[in-house]
Amino acid sequence: MSAVPRAVSPKAVVTGTGTLNPLGSTAAATWNAMLAGTSGIAVLDEDWAQQLPVRIAGRVTADLAALLTTREFKRMDRCGQLALVAAREAWAQAGTPDVDPDRLAVVIGSGYGGLDTTLAQTRELDNGGPRKVSPHTLTRIMVNGPSAWVSIDLGARGGARTPVSACASGAEAIAQGAEMIRSGAADVVIAGGVDACVNDLIISGFAQIRALSTRNDDPQGASRPFDRERDGFVIAEGAAILVLESEEHARARGAEVLGAIAGGAVTSDASDIVAADPDMQRRVMEKALASAGLSGTDIGFVHAHATSTPVGDRLEAQAIKAVIGNTVPVTSTKSLTGHLLGGAGALGAIATLQALRTGDLPGTCNIGGLDPEVDLNVLTKTVHGSTAAAGMVNAFGFGGHSVALVVTGA
Repeated sequence: MSAVPRAVSPKAVVTGTGTLNPLGSTAAATWNAMLAGTSGIAVLDEDWAQQLPVRIAGRVTADLAALLTTREFKRMDRCGQLALVAAREAWAQAGTPDVDPDRLAVVIGSGYGGLDTTLAQTRELDNGGPRKVSPHTLTRIMVNGPSAWVSIDLGARGGARTPVSACASGAEAIAQGAEMIRSGAADVVIAGGVDACVNDLIISGFAQIRALSTRNDDPQGASRPFDRERDGFVIAEGAAILVLESEEHARARGAEVLGAIAGGAVTSDASDIVAADPDMQRRVMEKALASAGLSGTDIGFVHAHATSTPVGDRLEAQAIKAVIGNTVPVTSTKSLTGHLLGGAGALGAIATLQALRTGDLPGTCNIGGLDPEVDLNVLTKTVHGSTAAAGMVNAFGFGGHSVALVVTGA
């Protein structure tokens, strides 16, 4: 009996991107700010912030009430609002694909979901009793709320999934979405991440474990990945969404292909709830490369997770050097945006797509002097004229979550 030819897996291409974050309310505005080295970190002036040990963060400045209907705005937590607006931008750039609803899926990750609503409604309960609690509380606090709202908005019936893997959530969502395309489970997937955690609980919690920068008097200089004087990361909020599509589907409808998610890997340290396993960071990058059929020498740009913590940046640098080498350009745009938590990896994927498309590699700002234990080619300013054809995006989270994505040009 002759062997049955093995079907070639569909290629997962990107046809649309959308984002709201501290740098801008669109993908284009965000990219321009990254290339210009513009910081989105500012002092928090809300009353609740004045007693906190850390009073800086990255906020989305867009008026979400003006971008949504009154009904949408009232029924959704800020986390869902951000995701829906970003998804609509990505969907529009993709050309509003005509796709069978049963072949259209949503995968949007989040680390904390509707935490703002949880805190606000808990205070209502404490101060005014049960009758003061909003009837929208339960649907607003759901971590799956963003993916559910986007699926409803676009009529996606192929599944609405929500990876919850802390700061790796958005990257894991993209890995899942790309796998759905490659496995033939969907023709189009809206994938990405979101978090809206600029509040007293999250800032206090991270401050208690000394994970945050305390440069309250220098907000724009506070996030300093790989810098020898870094003292922690800066909390930020935002959403980043990609439209993933099988190449066959995209080409058939004449869509512009922005690039591709050529490979990805998801691993778990299984060792400690907070401390990262550097060997696992190395392994997840190796697995991502293997899934893309590439080697470390094929990677021409790395968007590092690098949040600006003293230990985390150093461990990731060692893993990058071991897998890819120490000459490839490396950057972390968290120096400008702060850390979007569940949205961070997805925003890194958008930045990497743009870098490969344009040949412009954004730099890592606020580096006065590179940590001597970081033996990498860390870009400190925007570099033009890159010919990189493939890039890697790293994302790591509490719980031992590790994700690496391999992105290629169109």
